[in-house]
Amino acid sequence: MKVSIRHAIVLVVFLFVPSWAHAEPPISLHPDNPHYFLWRGRPTVLIGSGEHYGAVLNLDFDYVRYLKTLAREGLNHTRTFSGTYREVPSSFGITDNPLAPKPLRYICPWARSEQPGYFDGGNKFDLQRWDEAYFARLKDFMRMAHKCGVVVEFNLFCPFYNEELWAANPLNHRNNINGIGNCPREEVYTLKHKDLTEVQIAFVRKVVTELKDFDNLYYEVCNEPYFGGVTLEWQWKIADVIAETEERLGVRHLVSMNIANGRAKVEKLHPAVKILNFHYCVPPDTVALNYHWNVAIGENETGFRGKDDILYRTEGWDFILAGGALYSNLDYSFTPSHPEGDFLDYKSPGGGSPALRQQLAILKRFMEALPFVNMQPDTQSIEHVSPDLTATCLSQHGKVYAIYLHVPLPNKPKNIEELKRRNITAELAIRLPAGKYQATWVDTKTGENAKVEAFSIAGASHVLHSPTFDNDIALRIVRLPER
Repeated sequence: MKVSIRHAIVLVVFLFVPSWAHAEPPISLHPDNPHYFLWRGRPTVLIGSGEHYGAVLNLDFDYVRYLKTLAREGLNHTRTFSGTYREVPSSFGITDNPLAPKPLRYICPWARSEQPGYFDGGNKFDLQRWDEAYFARLKDFMRMAHKCGVVVEFNLFCPFYNEELWAANPLNHRNNINGIGNCPREEVYTLKHKDLTEVQIAFVRKVVTELKDFDNLYYEVCNEPYFGGVTLEWQWKIADVIAETEERLGVRHLVSMNIANGRAKVEKLHPAVKILNFHYCVPPDTVALNYHWNVAIGENETGFRGKDDILYRTEGWDFILAGGALYSNLDYSFTPSHPEGDFLDYKSPGGGSPALRQQLAILKRFMEALPFVNMQPDTQSIEHVSPDLTATCLSQHGKVYAIYLHVPLPNKPKNIEELKRRNITAELAIRLPAGKYQATWVDTKTGENAKVEAFSIAGASHVLHSPTFDNDIALRIVRLPER
């Protein structure tokens, strides 16, 4: 068989380009319902319970074991910080904090210089040179996440919550040989200092170029920009740089902005931003506040409520059934010493455990069994629910209804044991069009069907009675085909 030179070149390129470069287009908003994602040809919701964001920047963190754990447990999302921000061991009372690497175990986009004097040992950084070992580690992390079916939220920047965090940062002039960053921490993420802005823009262009071929990726401009003096003008500039760089590269990844802790109504949205992320959404009313933007709405950080699994299980179910597309629990059972998330003796300001991850995987499977791209938040169909319970509903009217019932819990309960309720039997009245239906009650802790019943209705309110449950239960109602 004769092979032309052109065909030989094509064959060589095909054989030696890594397999991940032949993936589907990057995760995007679903064209039929932009409140959800399209990834690898399938409608997608992102559900995760991940480590405290140091998987790449902390050389002691075994991200291979970590990502395999997420895949094995049925989750598909993680959040990682780029290394432009790091923490110290005393930060936020977090036990064995992945974002607080030990001395000489911190790696970031910039190379070390020959000059000693960095914050916790080793040489200062040179903000004009890249650390190629960092980018090799980052891309290996992305390849492993790709293999494990995990979408990565790559967070570019984070404000400095106190002076110690600014003192530890490479952008502080005391930690680099370039004299860049001689300013208050509240001015780092503004456009006041041209040299700082140029370094930040160069980093964004570099990382966007390095990661251009990955389909399991979206960018978040800045974690919690509502702290530390971060300006909206600066955030929009960074979003501009992402969009402009990707336009030149011929690719397009989603861009997220972190909007608020709790809730806020977005008044103006950058055209490149397609994900609105919030923290600590109890209750999840921020979804309804911003649903009109027709973008994905996520809760990408939880915590500060206590350690009990029920807190973050109910938070996740409630947020997703309210119309959210992304829920990622901040899971403190993952540490550098426990990359498989089996550390339970932590004193950190949140929760996380293997049991909780199994429960969140049940939520993911529950959603994947629904035609959720055709569904939307429904506040009209439920007419009545038993006192002391909250019901959240997502529906495709007249065809399928997904309902979550739970004991409402305050954002920061003082005594969670006093609020738990056991052996509940709920009554739910729902208005449905005439037809035959099947109702399936799902145990949110085991994933098993607790009760299945068929019923007919002439077109009015129908009352359903749940099986006995503890604290929360899910319900799926599907209209049956007419014979």
